[in-house]
Amino acid sequence: MNVKSRVLKRLGWILFWVFILHFIVEVTGHHYIYNTLSSTVFEGRLGPGILEYKDMPNRVIETGDAQPWKISSDYNAASFNEEELSFHEEFGTVSFLVIKNDEIVFEEYWDDFDLESISNSFSMAKSVVGVLTGIAIKKGQIESVDKPAYWYLPQYESDLGEKMTIRHLLTMSSGINFDESYINPFSFPARANYGDNLELLLRNYEVTEEPGEYFNYQSGGTQVLAFALKSVTRTSLSEYASENLWKPLGAEHEALWSLDHEGGTEKAFCCINATARDFARIGKLYLNNGRWNGVQIVDSAYVAASVSQQQGLKNEDGSQCEIYGYSWWLGEHKSKYFYMMRGILGQYVIVIPEDDIIVVRMGHKRKYGSGIPHPEDVFHYIDMAQRLTAE
Repeated sequence: MNVKSRVLKRLGWILFWVFILHFIVEVTGHHYIYNTLSSTVFEGRLGPGILEYKDMPNRVIETGDAQPWKISSDYNAASFNEEELSFHEEFGTVSFLVIKNDEIVFEEYWDDFDLESISNSFSMAKSVVGVLTGIAIKKGQIESVDKPAYWYLPQYESDLGEKMTIRHLLTMSSGINFDESYINPFSFPARANYGDNLELLLRNYEVTEEPGEYFNYQSGGTQVLAFALKSVTRTSLSEYASENLWKPLGAEHEALWSLDHEGGTEKAFCCINATARDFARIGKLYLNNGRWNGVQIVDSAYVAASVSQQQGLKNEDGSQCEIYGYSWWLGEHKSKYFYMMRGILGQYVIVIPEDDIIVVRMGHKRKYGSGIPHPEDVFHYIDMAQRLTAE
């Protein structure tokens, strides 16, 4: 067999398997696989990127009268040491912001990002949905965190589904059989992020375990919560966030919330694209117990519960879950308590109440830890913020 024949034969086999794979995708309805590949592998990545919003449909979160941050008299007086700078470069930080006593003390940007650049929140959006839920409760649109979710979403009216409450959705203990894998292209996160119909996708999942018993981190639970919000507010998540959060908090720039399709539904589990300074406002709101310029945006009791351990909520091994509240992550570092919003590529809004410090970090990668409940880089950023504000 000559070279030309071998090449043609190999090409024939390649085309055959491409056809088979395409046939399987068509038959199974997994069309989102094409979007997954074009947004990841064909972009030289094995996962999502912080600028994916440019290739996705979005809805604007409009702002109103801007309330610029106060700038400290010590603004950028301190600087990164060589070790810290190397750490940021290794993990692809694009923005790092430190606020103390309601003033910006330090900020730095990389890779052509600046204070007006927006990037993806990823799962920090879950905390925003948690805030919006608190607002809906304060406004009387949702009765309480203990109201069964099926009151707002009748599709969950089943023997187990009737037990699932708003609290369970907030605390990742819904009992719904979502699969949370960031490697498997057939798992919920990939299907939700790169698919085009979230409402239809959710019909594939149901409550299969007793709600409220075990912490099981799931992107789908937040999406269910968002549909409950949409049901009671009768508006889009973006518009609700604009009127009740972005405008009251004086955000300086419009944000974008990515949708499943043009004119469709917000990806509530991820994908708010905003500036570092505007993300910091969410931290300030909770640091101030839900008040902003003298106005109670979120009830203080709800805020307190959001950033506290949920008694009786267990890990898989039966131990008390100590790391999650109402869609906020909880932790301690060097004997100081903190809570935070958290995204998969190292997106953080970290609040350290004892020191009146807010840290915002946006970037391309995070550093995973072994045997600890949070990514290791979180603690590095806290240390940096402490040092930068102490000098």
